[in-house]
Amino acid sequence: MILEHKTLDLFGKMVFEKAILRPPFKKANPMEDEACFMYLIKGENRSFSDVEETVVTEKEALLVKCGNFFSQMFPSQTTGTYEAIAVHFYPEVLTKIYANEYPGFLKRKPGEGPKNAMVSFKTDELLQKYFDSVLFYFANPELVNEELMILKLKELFLLLENTQNASTLHDILSGLFSPKTYSFREIIEAHLYADISLEDLAVLTNNSLSTFKREFRKILNDSPGRYIKHKKLKKAAEMLLIGDQRVSEVAYTCGFNDVTGFSKSFREKYGVSPKSYRIVNRQN
Repeated sequence: MILEHKTLDLFGKMVFEKAILRPPFKKANPMEDEACFMYLIKGENRSFSDVEETVVTEKEALLVKCGNFFSQMFPSQTTGTYEAIAVHFYPEVLTKIYANEYPGFLKRKPGEGPKNAMVSFKTDELLQKYFDSVLFYFANPELVNEELMILKLKELFLLLENTQNASTLHDILSGLFSPKTYSFREIIEAHLYADISLEDLAVLTNNSLSTFKREFRKILNDSPGRYIKHKKLKKAAEMLLIGDQRVSEVAYTCGFNDVTGFSKSFREKYGVSPKSYRIVNRQN
């Protein structure tokens, strides 16, 4: 449930965004022509890109360049809510505020290719104070004008360029609008063991659900549900033989969120319970 949603616009584009939610909440974030910086105030955020997954907790940040993404939001244990600020970056907005010349740290050097699509990190005091000031303007929108918005956007880039995480952030900053393309199979393989739905995978492959299912069968010669379930159970069987994790831990690691359902599926495939499978096959 959305409890509060506020935005501050620049040149007709939503640049600053504040949201307070009551999770659980999930949102698809396809970003064809923009990038985003998200600062988490309360709760937990789990974000997925084409082939990556990252978790952000309170007072941490996530820098995301253009591409296909979706996020799962979880509540703060103290307040039961989720609160975050996002800053959206658009090529045409940056071109205007930097007088048609991007600053050096936004330019990719010749021969460099895009690397990570997103990076998470702990914020330092300067970034935390910066977002405190942004919260002030959300509370007092009558004070906001175009000149101030430009200054606040430039201030953020200066802070990112000089933060203790600058070396980590440089690669993604210099390729904000240069997405890397992954094949359909690569995206599926990267998220085989994540607890995400077919609808989520469709978002990451930039397809509708019906198109996703058709492409999946054409490329992988099986239905999505059967193929993914088989892969998860195969990994679970391997984990049961090489480690001492509890059955519940194996289930969660392989992307099952219900231990009872996992045990039932495992028995249907292997003829015995996960616990018995471990005992019998280790003896052999």
